[in-house]
Amino acid sequence: MPIRFLIIDGYAKASRDDFDLVGMKHAARLYAEMLKRWLPEAEYVFWFPTDDPTPPDAQGPEHYAGILWTGCNLTVYHRDNPSVARQIEFAARSFDAGTPAFGSCWGLQVAAAAAGGTVSANPRGREMGIARKIQLTPEGRKHPMLEGKPPVFTGFISHLDEVTQLPPGAVVLATNDFTHVQALEVRHGNGTFWAVQYHPEYDLHEMARLITARAQKLLPEGFFAGPEDLAGYVEKLEALNREPDRKDLRWQLDIDDDVLSDEVRQLEFRNWINKVVLPRAAGA
Repeated sequence: MPIRFLIIDGYAKASRDDFDLVGMKHAARLYAEMLKRWLPEAEYVFWFPTDDPTPPDAQGPEHYAGILWTGCNLTVYHRDNPSVARQIEFAARSFDAGTPAFGSCWGLQVAAAAAGGTVSANPRGREMGIARKIQLTPEGRKHPMLEGKPPVFTGFISHLDEVTQLPPGAVVLATNDFTHVQALEVRHGNGTFWAVQYHPEYDLHEMARLITARAQKLLPEGFFAGPEDLAGYVEKLEALNREPDRKDLRWQLDIDDDVLSDEVRQLEFRNWINKVVLPRAAGA
């Protein structure tokens, strides 16, 4: 039997068009590539809930081996937005169905909200580019999602909101000084959701494209001295992506294998596949 996944990309079409303008892959495509990297035989379908209120073939979460949640620039606490409301409702149905889920950024926040937690704007503002000094909590050091992960690491990141109140059944697995909840397990109803605030699906090229797409927001927020500074940083990211062994760029950008290596950066997702999805599929 095929192992079939639903990949949920919450970005509106206008936002996806912005990515096209700078040559960035859509969030759903990044997740599909990550899935096929670690489970080549997997099948998947996309759902863009801002475009279509109904999942593909009107199938519920119980029809999938797993649900994958990409990043998104929506805001979980704006539940008057129909797309936000339907995604939180679908996550709640996934918990009820017992279908395992994995997500990054928006996915973590949806998981917390669907299980009864609270998400708010981060008072520190935007965490962007590289999240530094992410540390495993005592629970994280024992958790199968983070088995093999360094105790302190960095990761690609881009967000303005954070989980401010954990739902019942949630455990913080990683944290840093900027965002308290950097990795999370949520057990709710019949289901389990493993999630990270950072983006294991990105690489240096995609982060460079995202920074380019967000230039008009990042410049006023003080991330760069001006357009030339931003362009120079983006070019260094692209150059290191092309030549990942360049010592000078690794040193200047303070980037190491925890960001450059798929095996390290995507370990959480690989663990989810091997420790949750495949044993469940074999048991079925």
